[in-house]
Amino acid sequence: MENQAKQTFDTPYEWLGGEDRVLALVERFYDLMDLEPRYAALRAAHGPDLSHARERLFWFLCGWLGGPSYYMDRVGHPMLRARHLPFSIGTPERDQWVACMDQAMIDIDVDEALRQHLLPSFRHTADWMRNREE
Repeated sequence: MENQAKQTFDTPYEWLGGEDRVLALVERFYDLMDLEPRYAALRAAHGPDLSHARERLFWFLCGWLGGPSYYMDRVGHPMLRARHLPFSIGTPERDQWVACMDQAMIDIDVDEALRQHLLPSFRHTADWMRNREE
């Protein structure tokens, strides 16, 4: 049997499968946040309407993963921490965000190697967003 060369990708965006897959990830992430009681603190931090958050996360992740720079083109530099200062983010919200994103990646069948590649960055960013002493 011939060895098949492992397919390589220039960016995580390509590895994930492009715009449609980023959108699927974002949609599943926010659907889980709305549906699962274990993400209640995270959901409460978002206010009643998730449509704005869905759109912004989609734009952000496209660029962050190496795809189109929708967020930068529409809003400017992400300044993630500064933009999240109005929201109370502590350890529960951080942990729920990471768990929810991980579950969303599992649920939409993100390649396991890509999931393991992205999780540390998601964890690091979520930890950096904390702005509440506990």
